[in-house]
Amino acid sequence: MSTMTDATNYPYTRVGLQIPNFTYPGVADADLFETVATVATTAERAGADSVFVMDHFFQLAMLGSPDRNMFEAYTLLGALGARTSTIRLGTLVTGVTYRQPAVLAKQVTTLDVITRGRALLGIGAAWFELEHNALGVDFPPLRERFERLEDAIRICRAMFTEDQSSVTGTHYRTDGAWNHPAPIRAGGPPIMLGGSGEKVTFRLAAQYADELNIIAPISELPRKLEALHGHLETTGRPKDAVRTSTLLSLVVGDDDADVDRQLAVLLSNQGVPDPTGVLSNPDARAQLTQRVVAGTADAVSEQLAAIVAVGLDGLIVNLPVDGHDPAYTERAVTLVRGAVHAAVDRV
Repeated sequence: MSTMTDATNYPYTRVGLQIPNFTYPGVADADLFETVATVATTAERAGADSVFVMDHFFQLAMLGSPDRNMFEAYTLLGALGARTSTIRLGTLVTGVTYRQPAVLAKQVTTLDVITRGRALLGIGAAWFELEHNALGVDFPPLRERFERLEDAIRICRAMFTEDQSSVTGTHYRTDGAWNHPAPIRAGGPPIMLGGSGEKVTFRLAAQYADELNIIAPISELPRKLEALHGHLETTGRPKDAVRTSTLLSLVVGDDDADVDRQLAVLLSNQGVPDPTGVLSNPDARAQLTQRVVAGTADAVSEQLAAIVAVGLDGLIVNLPVDGHDPAYTERAVTLVRGAVHAAVDRV
């Protein structure tokens, strides 16, 4: 089955690759985009239906120091759209504080037109305070950020679906906003919320979203799904109205020693002074693997299938250590695709 057929049959995320890291050994800045484009096209050929980038301007602490390379998301997605042909493209996820919602709607619509209907809008309440402070972007209290998030979703949905829209929210508004050219996809790009908050994020997802990417330890996923389904019941939408995925970091090794090598690199990038000590401590290792799936190919496949089997519709993975290597990307995406399709198709 081709990736084109997959993308057509499953217009939601079943197998997603997130590219969160742009600092690669031996790759000069001038060659960064070509490296990223090769990763995206490799993932497409291997069977990914979606590719995501982070909407950040500095690197996150769990992946490296803030001075490491980071592309602006929508410029990068537009360029990747010109290099790919079947994968959906979006952010995991856009911080609501960074852009006026109407401007964001225009950016995502432009991406949708460039890619002939392959854009999606990933959005969340934003959290990286260091980044806001350094860039001079206001970082309101959490309650206000969620109010802004609901405004933004309403404005974007209206601009995706109406010829001319007016929305009055708590913090944002539009007044006769045109959005031409209109999105290619009927109904506009799908909206994916990302987060872990069962009370507010999941309520907003149940009310407005097409997809929810659940950011949580693997052990908490069943409870998170139950919380979402409760909100969907309250809003009167069916359980499958919001498709679910979770974001995991994936480490695939040739053997146990190779797995530990990659995990040590990951810990070193996070600034951990003694990675070997962490990996040799069972409790510390268990803490590390709450959202990291690591092992040889067979072990990884079993773990991924078990995660999907709790009731998810798909998985999004990032490859924090060797993800710039096309062969590694192809191997990892192929494993994820096999595990996800096997688990979902058994249901």
